[in-house]
Amino acid sequence: MRKVGKQSLFFAIFLLLSVGPAAASTGELPPLVHDIGISLFVASVLAFIAVRLKIPSIAAFLLAGILVGPVGLKLITEPENIETIAELGFIFLLFMIGLEIDVRKLLSSGKLIIVPGVLQYPLTILFGFIVVKGLVWIGLFNGLAGQYDALYFGIFIAGSSTLLVIKLFQERYELDTESGRVSLGILVFQDIWAIVVLIMQPNFSSPEVLPVLISFGGIAVLSGISYLLANSIVAQAFKWLAKEPQMIFVGALGWCFVIVFIGSSLDFVVQYLFDTQTTLSVGSGMSALIAGMAIAAQPYSREIIGKVGVVRDFFIVLFFVGLGMSVPAVPNLDIVLIAFALAFFSLLSRQLIFFPLFYFTGGDQRLAQMTSIRLAQLSEFGLVIAYLGAQYGHLSDTFSSAIIFGFVLTALLTPTLYHNAYWIHKWMIPCFQMLGFREPVEGVEKSDINADIVLLGFHRVASSLLHEIQRHHPELLPRILVIDFNVQIHPAIRKMGVNVRYGDLANEHTLQHAGVGKAKVIIATIPDDILRGITNEELVQSVKELNPEAIIISNAEQPFSAQDIYEAGADYVYLGRVNTARALDEIITRTLDGTLEDYRKEQEEKHGKSHERSEVLH
Repeated sequence: MRKVGKQSLFFAIFLLLSVGPAAASTGELPPLVHDIGISLFVASVLAFIAVRLKIPSIAAFLLAGILVGPVGLKLITEPENIETIAELGFIFLLFMIGLEIDVRKLLSSGKLIIVPGVLQYPLTILFGFIVVKGLVWIGLFNGLAGQYDALYFGIFIAGSSTLLVIKLFQERYELDTESGRVSLGILVFQDIWAIVVLIMQPNFSSPEVLPVLISFGGIAVLSGISYLLANSIVAQAFKWLAKEPQMIFVGALGWCFVIVFIGSSLDFVVQYLFDTQTTLSVGSGMSALIAGMAIAAQPYSREIIGKVGVVRDFFIVLFFVGLGMSVPAVPNLDIVLIAFALAFFSLLSRQLIFFPLFYFTGGDQRLAQMTSIRLAQLSEFGLVIAYLGAQYGHLSDTFSSAIIFGFVLTALLTPTLYHNAYWIHKWMIPCFQMLGFREPVEGVEKSDINADIVLLGFHRVASSLLHEIQRHHPELLPRILVIDFNVQIHPAIRKMGVNVRYGDLANEHTLQHAGVGKAKVIIATIPDDILRGITNEELVQSVKELNPEAIIISNAEQPFSAQDIYEAGADYVYLGRVNTARALDEIITRTLDGTLEDYRKEQEEKHGKSHERSEVLH
């Protein structure tokens, strides 16, 4: 039966692909509808295969475009539809990126994000520019001898993939870790730098100051118009639309295209009013980005992201499939060589530029290295820049294709690099120490700390635990020692009156030196998903050997793993999800009894209001 089902599936696929163009030619489907349908169908099949093989879906979308485009099976009936598909995806991709950029939050970040965010992009462009000029000078990579190739090479390796990196952090529940927050901040800065590139890109052929200033002037005018509309008419309009949630989506898309239309009409307005020619008009992609940024800080932006996010992937698929369709046939090995060069120097730049910036602005060796490794891929924004660069005539077909293949190559490497970042750092520690990149000095000046309670690692649960202890048992705070590698939060922990030391929980010598052997109670609150180099079972076993007399409290993520941790030596194992479920069970009971409001008052009187909690990790 299963065999018959598979045969039927393959027959259906063959039938769709073979009769699709014929059906379209007879007028059954408009060519644009047919082409979008074929694109989505092939993309969905390849995405299914990619998921099974654990390959990034963007690579599958690009491959789908190559497959259905002129190079592949030539399933697209109207070549002009390629640009229509790509343009639609391009506009909505930048609109969604704009919605995620809150400039006010970005400016409130610490120097660990701001300084690398400001310097990393231009320094990496300079690095790429010098590399290409050097390679061409010694006679290698003559395929990169074009007028703008060195500049574009630097631009392409300067950005990282927001889609790939954030997806991996979300899947591992690490977005609110220090590495997650730093990576997110750097990605936002990279997007802003990419915006600057998009503004200046049309003038690469004539890099004069005046046209660039006029282009920036057009951006400023459109930004001002967008801001005024977003805080007046649009704000009120979305309040009305909120009563009909399904209209949020329509309103958001309408707002996007209003700004796109205004941006493209600036030259016409100036000519009509002042009878003079200008270059103030703003491109559709940049206008869409401004439209998103204008409402990113509004209270209803989360609702818009939620509604528009329903179709976000649809337009992302269209953009990347359309981009794949534009890939020409590979005439020689230059495309492959350039793609590998992009991937190699992208990885190298993370070590030569990213790592020192993170390290010297306050990040410890481990945080700097892990974050650098996880950002070691080309950016989808680079594909946008390549797409426009080809339209402006800046890039050859060979280089345009190479950036797509380079992106696919680094995208395939990203999951492996992400999951093995800790081990790569551990392997490179001797090299870093030889170069003078030392681990941070252990957090406390006291040479001997007699702590009764030791917290192994510091994350969400530990942060909330210290708040409860501070509220109900403040006398215990001086008797607590926190061991954690995140030196950025150490001052805030010490401010509470708690001892803290730098340490890697996977290193038994670190635990012994920190004073674990003298503690009465040892608590491990970090889940296995976030621990690196060790599991809670292994951690409990190590601690039990160091201090057989201590009471050990640990956590488990799965019920069946709790028994293993008990056997390793834990005295008590808690499951966070079980404790949460028990609390919700009581809430449901009180809701059905009609006493939920009384229950909330009881909890707030006993524990305080949740939104008023002051914790190290908010």
